Amino acid sequence: MLSRRVFLLRRPLLSFSPRFAQRLHTTPLKMSNKSESEWRAILTPEQFRVLRQKGTEAPGTSAYNKHYEKGVYHCAGCDAPLYTSDTKFNSGCGWPAFFDAIPGAVVRHEDNTLGMKRIEICCAKCGGHLGHVFQGEGFDTPTDERHCVNGVSMRFHDK
Repeated sequence: MLSRRVFLLRRPLLSFSPRFAQRLHTTPLKMSNKSESEWRAILTPEQFRVLRQKGTEAPGTSAYNKHYEKGVYHCAGCDAPLYTSDTKFNSGCGWPAFFDAIPGAVVRHEDNTLGMKRIEICCAKCGGHLGHVFQGEGFDTPTDERHCVNGVSMRFHDK
């Protein structure tokens, strides 16, 4: 399996359809009022690195990557509901993948790191970094999107 970095660098620069671009959140995201020390007290070091410092967990390491129980995935930082299990699918990318979020749960920001245009997704409640969303990869999903989410940024609650 390709590493995420190799996978991303081998892809052509992404272009976004007008429909996709309309979903971008262009105003600054209001981050949580918690201090860095408060976040460190409630998150594991890996959760802090991913959620607060925009890190990425290693591919294939999340317990949620091949997790298909019925329920809701919540933000590990603030417990806001983010995704339902009905929108989860097996993309083979090494991270949990969803084709859509719970309405209003996730905000999108353009991310131009790594020399390409990507869309970062963050928790709308606390601003925690979740991962990135990709469009037009050919998955048979209703939205033609793949929300590639760091599993460490979520907690699962069964129905």
